[in-house]
Amino acid sequence: MSKCKACGAEIGWIKMKSGKSMPVDIRDTHYEDPAGQAVIVTEDGRISHGRAAVIFSPGKTKGWPSHFSTCPKADEMRKRERSGKNG
Repeated sequence: MSKCKACGAEIGWIKMKSGKSMPVDIRDTHYEDPAGQAVIVTEDGRISHGRAAVIFSPGKTKGWPSHFSTCPKADEMRKRERSGKNG
């Protein structure tokens, strides 16, 4: 477990198919409705979309919200990365 450099939230990491690691919120949940707005990272490192399932049932996708999509300071981090000020 680590903390987001921008907002201080606890985050986890999932290794993507590309080999890079994606920061995710630590609360896992199950998702449904692929037309949903939430960006989900699955256990096997795929990115999906959906909305949180109210009740778990087979066929729903287990995943974690991408911290890039939930961080309140994500725009600040993107600006810092583009300007070369990563720390």
